[in-house]
Amino acid sequence: MRQFFEEFLKKTAYESLSRSPQEQGIPQPPLELPYSEEAILIPLPAPDTWSIPPADLRKTIEQRRSRRHYEPVPLTLEQLAYLLWLTQGVQKKSNRGVTLRTVPSAGARHAFETFLLINRVKELEPGLYRYIATQHALLRLDAPEDIRERMATACWNQEQVRQSAVTFFWVAVTERMAWRYVERSMRYLHLDAGHVCQNLYLAAESIGFGVCAIAAFHDQKINALLHLDGVDEFVIYIGSVGKPAISR
Repeated sequence: MRQFFEEFLKKTAYESLSRSPQEQGIPQPPLELPYSEEAILIPLPAPDTWSIPPADLRKTIEQRRSRRHYEPVPLTLEQLAYLLWLTQGVQKKSNRGVTLRTVPSAGARHAFETFLLINRVKELEPGLYRYIATQHALLRLDAPEDIRERMATACWNQEQVRQSAVTFFWVAVTERMAWRYVERSMRYLHLDAGHVCQNLYLAAESIGFGVCAIAAFHDQKINALLHLDGVDEFVIYIGSVGKPAISR
């Protein structure tokens, strides 16, 4: 195992890096995965319309826990919009052609797409969705009727996926990060995943919901369910969200 880490650290050290596509003058990848021009997007409530009050940051941090057991309580559409905005919300597109968001990312690369398994959200049908961050909107995806069961099975039957109001699946688009950071990208993707999931923890805690971060999942199965190739695009991290069960 030590040999593995030694080799990884050596090959991703600065002195080992290839010349990046950015240095070669190659245009940067799109800021977002494409979707059909005919797709019908579901608009989400904008931040300036929310009724959610500000939260005390210290209190939120101190009471944060990983919460795996949930009551069958739905999220409102406003609450879901709040969670999505605070984890991947686009605040501005800069003159450099990058997005500035509510969460940090190496070089403002923001290499993640957010997919959602929605079980209980008011005004939304259960199923599989994708957050279109640049539009602050949802795109419903085609999925089998038993997608919840398939997703839970691919997460090694972790019950919180079945019982969640919604489960977040963060998908890494490697080209977006590698355009600038080449071999070092894998370090930064995992760092960025931590930033995003921590924001989800704190945002959910501030509205009385809980999160359980999930890194134990069957890579090939979960990627196949989201139609990802597992290399250029792959699930890097998962977070279930639900109303904590009082008795637990």
